[in-house]
Amino acid sequence: MPDVTRRMLDLLAQLQTGRRFSGHELAGRLEISPRTLRRDVERLRDYGYPVTTQPGPSGFYQLAAGRTLPPLVLDDEEAVATLVGLALLGATAPPEPEGHADMGTAADRAFGKIDQFLPKRLRPQVGALRSTVEAAPLAAPAVDPEALTALGLAAARHEVVTFDYTSRSGRITPRRVEPYRQVHLHLRWYLLAWDIERADWRTFRLDRVAGITRTAAPFTPRPLPARSAADYLRAGLTAGRHRAVAVVEAGASAVADALKFQDCDIEPLSADRCRVSIRVDSFEWMILTIAFLGVDFHLEEPAEFRDRSLELADRLRAAATARG
Repeated sequence: MPDVTRRMLDLLAQLQTGRRFSGHELAGRLEISPRTLRRDVERLRDYGYPVTTQPGPSGFYQLAAGRTLPPLVLDDEEAVATLVGLALLGATAPPEPEGHADMGTAADRAFGKIDQFLPKRLRPQVGALRSTVEAAPLAAPAVDPEALTALGLAAARHEVVTFDYTSRSGRITPRRVEPYRQVHLHLRWYLLAWDIERADWRTFRLDRVAGITRTAAPFTPRPLPARSAADYLRAGLTAGRHRAVAVVEAGASAVADALKFQDCDIEPLSADRCRVSIRVDSFEWMILTIAFLGVDFHLEEPAEFRDRSLELADRLRAAATARG
């Protein structure tokens, strides 16, 4: 990346914190001269970023709130990542169109016009990538971007929200919760929150949430009930399943590809060996899935896993030797 581009990105990263910087402090952080700093600030203004300055001994630089979105200062890798991310998100769509905004359609619109917000230098590369990238459609429940925004603001500001929630059986109940995290897992969006009426942690699918109201009532944040919201959600979704652990004589990437649609942990042990921990409804399913890799593997736990493997092996051997 050219030095000037890197310098501009570093300058923008500092200013986007929203705080005020003296010229001396900002030049020192970026390791440039005051003259270069002034020139780079003018470049940012040319790009459309509203940088406020105040001269004098108590002077400062600060990025003010603008009324329009200025050109994005992205390097090549960031531009590619942005475009691919929008393409993947845009490929998700509800099984049946519901006639209102959702994340997939919003991403699809942004995918089609992102070059309007990029510097001229990147527009040809991004345009070429956009015209040649396709993502296979994936059916996913629609989630309103405004719902994500409202819950995100409430969680960040520790503000109680209310909404109506539709259960799996179709029953609608009013909820009053302290929102903490929003988690995307298996093409679904979930909210982890403390349910005030039930005095317990709950996860809610956002496509079943309606009528979100921010109450302006504050709450004192509680410690999360797990290492992360994603861990808590995964534990809840896999409750009742069997935990199985196997050491596979294959690289972690090969095993991850075979189990790409499963919620599992893969620990590399060497370049061609890894440990797989997974919760499954059927031990036989996991045995066959790993066996299809065509490599050796060792069943660590539980003991039942090994017993079921022997039973399956006997059935397969009998099927192979039986005469009709």
